[in-house]
Amino acid sequence: MFAVTATQTDPDNPLAGLTLGEHPDPKAPDGWTTVSVRAAALNHHDLWTLKGVGIRQDRLPIVLGCDASGVDEDGNDVIVHAVIGTGADETLDPRRSLLSEVHDGTFAERVAVPRRNLVPKPAALSFEEAACLPTAWLTAYRMLFDKAGLEPGSTVLVQGAGGGVATALIALGRAGGFRVWATSRSEDKRERARELGADQVFETGARLPERVDAVMETVGQATWDHSLKSLRPGGRIVVSGATSGAVPSADLNRVFFLQLSVVGTTMGTRDQLRRLAVFLEQTGVRPVIDRTLPMTEARDGFAAMAEGEIFGKIVFTS
Repeated sequence: MFAVTATQTDPDNPLAGLTLGEHPDPKAPDGWTTVSVRAAALNHHDLWTLKGVGIRQDRLPIVLGCDASGVDEDGNDVIVHAVIGTGADETLDPRRSLLSEVHDGTFAERVAVPRRNLVPKPAALSFEEAACLPTAWLTAYRMLFDKAGLEPGSTVLVQGAGGGVATALIALGRAGGFRVWATSRSEDKRERARELGADQVFETGARLPERVDAVMETVGQATWDHSLKSLRPGGRIVVSGATSGAVPSADLNRVFFLQLSVVGTTMGTRDQLRRLAVFLEQTGVRPVIDRTLPMTEARDGFAAMAEGEIFGKIVFTS
């Protein structure tokens, strides 16, 4: 079958190890099944794998890709949950992994996954839209509706509008009844964030009209000080990643005196993925897709992500 694989890693030239071509068909062990991939979404995780982050060299070559939607062996339209683990919350399993870390991922014509990882795809969502959910949109869903501890009407600051998680936070936050503010260095991305549903947009680091109830932090080093200064007393920062570099240590004096809390999170559970799909079906909210490419042109998608000039998700179709 055709697949997009990582055959080597290079922190300085990650695309050097990106290989497109034939790969052995997946084999499904007991309790697993095979899904024919219709669409798969690109994540920073895939680029980091090519840089050598979070992957053991003895796992190479490995098929890239965490997210997918497709058709299972019984002909059902499904969404693939990317976390391979056990327990009621598989994301807390210390031995958990994501597809493309230990087992081949979703950038292929077919992928083998545990049967428990399949979630029904609502008919209202296209395969391309559904493929965006398992990592970025599910992470945003958990940040807002699980970890942030907010009530409708609260003000949420989304740092770094433009990425997959950030665009999901804006759209989900607006649909969930929050007042959403967003930052970006790019004037174009600020305007697109406003069109997506942000109530106000600001340049990165700008002084805000008032302090916010929660900050959604996916950028890291470049925005961390601003995130701390933007919170009201008792507010919360929810951290899911750091695309600009490691998150610095918190200003402990500020955290102590203002009773701030900093909460880390991962992507959500399979049950949360199911609820997210229903939420989108009921509200009409849809993932923002920057571009859709055939899987044979995956290199162009990786290059665009590496350059950082995207707004929303890049989706590959099989």
